[in-house]
Amino acid sequence: MKKVILGLSALCMVAFTSCKEDAASKIKSENIAVAAERDANAGDFPVVSFDKTEHDFGTIENGTPVETVFKYTNTGNSMLVVSNIKSTCGCTVPSNWTKEVAPGETGEFAVKFNGKGNGNKVTKSVTMTTNTEKGTEVVKISAFVEKDPNAPVKAAAPTQKPGAATINPLATDNGAVRKSSTQPGHEGHNHD
Repeated sequence: MKKVILGLSALCMVAFTSCKEDAASKIKSENIAVAAERDANAGDFPVVSFDKTEHDFGTIENGTPVETVFKYTNTGNSMLVVSNIKSTCGCTVPSNWTKEVAPGETGEFAVKFNGKGNGNKVTKSVTMTTNTEKGTEVVKISAFVEKDPNAPVKAAAPTQKPGAATINPLATDNGAVRKSSTQPGHEGHNHD
């Protein structure tokens, strides 16, 4: 057993000493230059500058689609890559975006909004996934959507004339209120 351990030790020593060649002689000088340039530019992210970060469509008719275009310029020193653009809901659809924008160049994307509402102001966010330092860029659209003229009108609550008596349908002949269960399976069971 000692001979086996001694033999394995000698073999390991030969293996480790044979790997001690001059490692510096194996490095290519052009790889050093490329690595140095890469490390110098590691913190050099692209920068997105928008022509506008919000667009207000104003007042629009209910169910009428509208569209706008957001333009963005890469004001950084490295290639801007836009990998995805998405909205907070399905009524706002971003499309046709420029996926790569060189420094100093401009890209764009369209946003279609199918405004539906009930006479209220609607605001939606559109998020770009990019290789900027933050990783995302956000723009917003808004519109006041007119009330749908074809929407069903809620029935107004009946008004009571002054001095008229209020009738409680759960009251008994003697004026006491009857208790009625609201638990599932117990509807309509009266509990006097």
